[in-house]
This record gives sequence, structure tokens and C-alpha cells, in this order.
Amino acid sequence: MSQNVKEAILNGKTALGIELGSTRIKAVLVNENNEPIASGSHDWENSYVDNIWTYSVDDIWKGLQDSYQKMAEDVKQQYGVPLQTVGAIGFSAMMHGYMAFDKNDQLLVPFRTWRNNMTGQAASELTELFNYNIPQRWSIAHLYQAILNKEEHVADIDFQTTLAGYIHWQLTGKKALGVGEASGVFPIDLSTKDFNKKMIGQFNDLISDKDFSWKLEDIFPEVLVAGENAGYLTEDGAKLLDVSGELKAGIPLCPPEGDAGTGMVATNSVAQRTGNVSAGTSAFAMVVLEKDLSKVYPEIDLVTTPTGNLVAMAHSNNCTSDLNSWVGMFEEFSNAMGIKVDANKLYETLFNLALKGDPDGGGLLSYGYLSGEHMTHFEEGRPLFVRSSESNFNLANFMRTHLFTAFGAMKIGMDILLKEEGVKLEEVLGHGGIFKTEGVAQSFLAGAFNAPVSVMETAGEGGAWGIALLASYMINKDGSETLDDYLNEKVFADQEVKTISPDPKDVKGFEQFMERYKEGLAIERAAVDHLK
Repeated sequence: MSQNVKEAILNGKTALGIELGSTRIKAVLVNENNEPIASGSHDWENSYVDNIWTYSVDDIWKGLQDSYQKMAEDVKQQYGVPLQTVGAIGFSAMMHGYMAFDKNDQLLVPFRTWRNNMTGQAASELTELFNYNIPQRWSIAHLYQAILNKEEHVADIDFQTTLAGYIHWQLTGKKALGVGEASGVFPIDLSTKDFNKKMIGQFNDLISDKDFSWKLEDIFPEVLVAGENAGYLTEDGAKLLDVSGELKAGIPLCPPEGDAGTGMVATNSVAQRTGNVSAGTSAFAMVVLEKDLSKVYPEIDLVTTPTGNLVAMAHSNNCTSDLNSWVGMFEEFSNAMGIKVDANKLYETLFNLALKGDPDGGGLLSYGYLSGEHMTHFEEGRPLFVRSSESNFNLANFMRTHLFTAFGAMKIGMDILLKEEGVKLEEVLGHGGIFKTEGVAQSFLAGAFNAPVSVMETAGEGGAWGIALLASYMINKDGSETLDDYLNEKVFADQEVKTISPDPKDVKGFEQFMERYKEGLAIERAAVDHLK
């Protein structure tokens, strides 16, 4: 196989995907069979500067270059050849956020990420104007809030995009977004697979008294769907990505996508009645809808698949960050005791203990709100663990409670879809680090949604593999072959899938935990107010 892979690398018969997630930038190279053959990653963290969650431009490029370089080195070590070209490239990044540039292509204000809950007034007013839910994370909410705040930079905007769109633009010179990513910028017209022109007109009328030199359509990127060509790697772009200078220009790029879209692709969840959960720093559940929802819900985002089909998303800003901090403290304790424990073994041990806990977590309560949580209307984060004197406080229940709460805010949104809207969900595909310990988080999620949850053997590859698949689809699809068919027949046909059906005890236990979770929100709000 290695000889075949070597020939594919030399002949450019591969596809490369790079995703800039919240805590890791990962590059994945796939062969003609869409199997990962090399990878590289770079760990990074956002910064909280002047009450803004952000990443610096220098950190963006250093991280991107490092992950690429490690992947290219992996190619050399495994196959003995330099990586000079690939068949196609795709870039993905954390969805939403705000990056605004002037006519000289200079960033006007630091990158504002999805994690910022600072656009409440704008999101509320735009939701009412459009009769369409505009979450605080969306780019248009950030833009309008900047206008409401009378920020001087707004008058100088020449181009607005997301992190994925920024990377793509710098490497190709083309200002474009995939439709899935674009659906986190501004509402999409499903009939045209483009930004909704009626709503753009409404927005332009709303701000007409500001006398800006631009209209909204002037500063937005072009919207493309999966399979379309989104430009080519330029000479400058090749040097920017590969600092060694080995990578050649001229490689085609697929439309840049957000981590929501790549999560759908990586779990083969782009068809109706399919859903997936991506669980990492944040958690979001996505269900591909058969029809529109009956009304607007502030807890539910309406986005699209990379092909432009309607998706309902229940998104929570917080998932594993607080849980990881607790595991880190147990590691610190082990080290203090002179016991060196492998990190993977520590996670596996603690997660499996959670299976032995009481169905409802023993009466314990936790909120892993490291940052603000829009789903439950918190502008600031305050991680909180609470118990009563009657709680069954032991390690198994402690871990079970923290795993439950990782899905807690997201479940509030999913309950709207499943219980109030009657959305049909045949299966949920899970991916992300929380699912690495086999059968634990998967079982709890099945209980939370009262639906079968499946995890594929490729679940750990995540969105970087998903965007590599979209790059591969662009160059390898047969004529008018749909993305659904391509994934079913050429990617997932032989995938090993492990499915867990909901245990009635877990379903009841999670519901009992959620009753406590909702009742305790007043405690969390008091903690936030007290520490402000």
C-alpha cells in the first residue's frame, strides 16, 4: 500500500484538508480512497483581551504553518518523498465570528470569535426585523452591534468574512465562502443557495441613515456550494502555507467551510433525518430537516449543509473545557503523589467510572460555563459545581455529572426540535474528543436524545478529514454525482460503525438531571452577578 500511496503523493492524487478549531489546528492528507495517510496538528488557545475572545493574526499563521509542516514531515517520514503538490485543498475553521478589513486589506479590529456573547441587542433586533433567528455568534450580529456601538472602524469596512474565508482569501486571492459557512454569516435563500436578497435589502434600509459608503452586498464574499471550484493556490499563497517553499502553486481549492459543515461531512450526516453531534470546546447538534420549523426559536440556529439544505442546529458555547480542567486536576494530584499517569489512561478510567454512577448523577449539579452561554442567556462564564447535603457525592457521580452537563445546554435546544417540533431523527452520529473513550459519552448522549447514537472508526479525525473529503469530492465526483451519493458509495460504504441504543435508565436519569439543571440556573446567575 505504501508504494501506491507514494505514487499518489508524487502524482498529486491526494486531497488536503486543514481545519482551525478552537484548541487545535489539524491538517489531514487523504489518498484516492479518502483514507487519511498523513496528518499534523498544532495546539493553540484563544485569548481574552479587552473583554474579547480572540486569536491574533500571528498565531493564526504560525499555527497553520506548523500544522502543515508537521503533516508534510509525516509524509517524508512515512513515504520518503517531499510533498510538492496535491489534487485539491480545503480550509475549514470555527464557524461564525467577525473579521473586517479595509480597502488596504488590513484587519480593522481584532478577530472576534464565536465565543463572544456581546451582541445581544443586535441579535434581538435583527431576529425581529427578519423574523428569522439571528444568533449572537453570527457575523451579521457582530457587524450590526458594532454599528449600534458607533465603532469608528465600521465606516472603513471594505470586506467582511470569517476565519475560514480569511485563510482562503489570503491563499487564493478569491473572496468566497461555502454555503454552510456562509449560513453563519447571514441567512441563506434555500432556492438560490445565496445570501437572502430580501433580508439584505431590509438591513441596508435599517442602516441607511448612517451614510456608509458600502452596501451589505458590497462587503460580503461570494457564496459557493460543495463541488464548485473556489480558486487556485497562488505563488504567494503557497509560500505563506509552506514556509519550506516545496509546495507548488496552482492547486485548486474547494469552498471554505465552517466546522459545522465539515462535521456533517465527517459523519455522513448531510441527508434528511440524519443528525450529528460535534463535541469539543463547544457542542452542537445538527439535524437535516425535511421542512421548515413552525416558528422562530432563539435557541435554534438555521444553517445549511455544504450543499445548501436546511439544518437545525442546537449550539452551546461550552462543552468539554471545564471537564478537561477537572481531569487535569486529577492528573496534578497523581503527580503530587508520585504517580505518573498516562493522560489517555486517566481519561479512560474516569470516564468509565461515570458508567457506575447513579442514573441522575446522584443529585449533583454542575455548569461548565467557561465562557458565556447563549442557550441559557449568560453573557459571561462562571464554571460552577454544586451539591446538597443529601447528594450522593462520590467520584462516579462527580464524573457522570460533568459528562451530563457537557451536553446540558445543547439538550435544551434539542428538546425543542424533538419534543415540540416533532422532528424525526433516525440516528445521531457523534464525533469529537469526548467520544474517544468507547461507549461512555456515547451512552449518555443516547440517553439525552432518546435516540441511537453511532460513532465511526474515523470519529477522531474530525473536521480536518471532513474538509479533505469536500476537496476530494470537488475533483473526484462523477459528473453530477451528489455529495450524499459520493459519501455513501466512496467514503462510508465500508466504515465500521458502533451504535448504542438508549437505555431507559439513562433516558430517565438524564431527564431528572435536566430538571435540576434548569432549576439551578438561578444559582449560576447569582454566581455570575456576584463575581462581576
